[in-house]
Amino acid sequence: MSHRTEHGITVAAPARVVYDLIADVGQWPRIFPPTVHVDHVQQNGTEERIRIWATANGAPKAWTSRRQLDPTGLRVTFRQEVSQAPVAAMGGAWILDPVSATRTEVRLLHDFDAVGDDPESVSLILRAIDHNSAAELAALRSAAEQREDDRDLLLTFDDSVVVDGAAKDVYEFLYAAQHWPSRLPHVAKVSLQEDTPNLQVLGMDTRNPQGQVHITSSVRVCFPSDRIVYKQLRMPPLLAVHNGQWTIRDDGGKTVVTSTHTVVIEPKAIPAAFGGPATVAQARTAIRQALGGNSLATLRHAKAYAESR
Repeated sequence: MSHRTEHGITVAAPARVVYDLIADVGQWPRIFPPTVHVDHVQQNGTEERIRIWATANGAPKAWTSRRQLDPTGLRVTFRQEVSQAPVAAMGGAWILDPVSATRTEVRLLHDFDAVGDDPESVSLILRAIDHNSAAELAALRSAAEQREDDRDLLLTFDDSVVVDGAAKDVYEFLYAAQHWPSRLPHVAKVSLQEDTPNLQVLGMDTRNPQGQVHITSSVRVCFPSDRIVYKQLRMPPLLAVHNGQWTIRDDGGKTVVTSTHTVVIEPKAIPAAFGGPATVAQARTAIRQALGGNSLATLRHAKAYAESR
């Protein structure tokens, strides 16, 4: 038995702006809270296959979907190719209705089948759809309405080191985060769960130079042995969004490993974070120093680890 849902929201932005945010899946991990990572599997004009990693009811899931893009009709339809239990099948559509030049009605439709049409599974799926749809629509509205204001709040940067060692050893250091408390001086405590191979939930207590401990949790998608992509679900108050990636590549007999961060600053948290009035520019500098400092420390220890093997 198929089940159907519909969720909607009004966005104070042109329909084309809203459509472009939905169509560009590369922006989804930054915009949509449940989305951890998206990869394009295949693209052919207005048809595409994408691989999505996201959270549902707090647990990480992965699936492959086909999407049909209709920029003229302002519609994007999707259908999961292979679903994860308890979902047997799922699809839906984003439908945009321009109310005016600056207002758009957004409808998000889902249809799904549960494995065995089990009532408990149906209820579980409905809760996940309700939660994720509400979060995605609210985030879509925020991204569309504040796209100009948010430019200073968005910060992307990276750091790299060259390793005279094997890429597989660098990857092993970054992948085996359960060993970080004994390998990295700024990591006080770690919990690592990997129920699905290469899909990790990482909890971490990180100590800053002043001795303060920040508690974070992340979902990590691991691609042996060239990259690890992650999204923080729990992060310091100064950050509204924090996505990252470790990239490992061979370069003429050596290994280059790069840490990339993309963050969105939470402006309301700036005064508390600085103990008084402060600017977005000051927050950007502080975040760059803190995250970059920890990443460089991790990179240097990964370098030492790989070069010793």
